[in-house]
Order: sequence, then C-alpha cells, then structure tokens
Amino acid sequence: MSTDGWKNFGRYGADRDPGNIHGNIALGRALEDVLERMIIEGGIKSPPSTRRGLTARMRYLMTHKGGPAALADAGVTVTPATIRAWTKGTQRPRPVNLEAIDTAYWNLRAANVLAKPAVLKAHLNNNGRGTKVEIHPINQDVVDEPRRRDNLRVRTIQVRYVWDDAVDALTNGDADTLADIWDDIIADLDSDYGAYTYVSHIGLGA
Repeated sequence: MSTDGWKNFGRYGADRDPGNIHGNIALGRALEDVLERMIIEGGIKSPPSTRRGLTARMRYLMTHKGGPAALADAGVTVTPATIRAWTKGTQRPRPVNLEAIDTAYWNLRAANVLAKPAVLKAHLNNNGRGTKVEIHPINQDVVDEPRRRDNLRVRTIQVRYVWDDAVDALTNGDADTLADIWDDIIADLDSDYGAYTYVSHIGLGA
C-alpha cells in the first residue's frame, strides 16, 4: 500500500473492514477500556447475592452522594425502613430489588470514577513512567493486493507526557485533540509511522 493510500484512507479498500479506524477513535476506545477496568477492578468483589456483597453495596450507596437517586433510577421504591434493614443486613431484598441494587451500585461507582479525571490521569502517567501503548495495524486482507504492506506488525511503545491532554480530550469529546495526540504518539515510530495513522486496535497497558 503506497503512502498516498495511507493519506487517502480507503482508496485501495482499507475501509472495507469497519474495524479499520483512525487512531484517534481507537485511542478514545482504549481510554474508555482503562476507565472500565478501573471501575470494575476497584469495585466490590463479593456478589450481591451474598450478605457481604449486599451490605457493602448498600453502605456505598448510603454513604456517597447520589446513592438514593441511583437506587430510585434503578427502580427501587421501598420505604426508608427497608433501606436501613438492607444496609444493616437484617432483611434480604427480593431478587428484582437485589438486581436493582447491583445496577445502582455500579452506575454510581462509574459516575464517581468518571467525575474524577485526575485519578485516570495519575493512573496513566504512572509516576512519570507513562503507559505502554500496543498498536495493531489495520487488517490488510481487505486492501487491494498490490497495495498491501505485509511488513506491518504490532508495535509497542512507552508513552509519556500526553495523558493529561488525552483524558481532557476524552472527557470533552474533543476528537480533533485526540487526533493530534495520536499523531504525536506515532511520530515516535520509525519512518513508517504514517502507516499507523489508521489501526485495527490500540491497547493500553494500564
């Protein structure tokens, strides 16, 4: 695939695979994946069906701002006395309410994590060490055969200094800034860096 093919994406068929996307889109998705891991891995491990899991969720919901609203949004419509009994572990919710409590907990935890972008920035900056970025080139099976670049491979680089701006861009839905950041990232590759403007996947080791 010629250089012009990379600059004019799709001219030689690369857009036949919807999984071949611009790096800014893939970078945004990778940042969202890191956020999801932070939400899940830092959350309550015990299932809501256990006494420990239920009381931990209820205590979180009752001690964090927005907890009662999260329960209401999830469909819980019981009395304050019942809420207290669930929190103390002296009464077990019906299955439909147990499921709603779990939904409310994860929704509130996600909102709280998303509300603190500084935590994600610190996670990615990793005390100045940065984050490993794994770059998967586009699927070239869909590219016109004479234009394929069969020498492209998965590239891995350690990236520093861009994560504050990247998280701000993700939070603000700023695709143009994410595109500029992606250009900065791939500029650290060799002379073939332009071949990674579009990719099939980006993984972040964070």
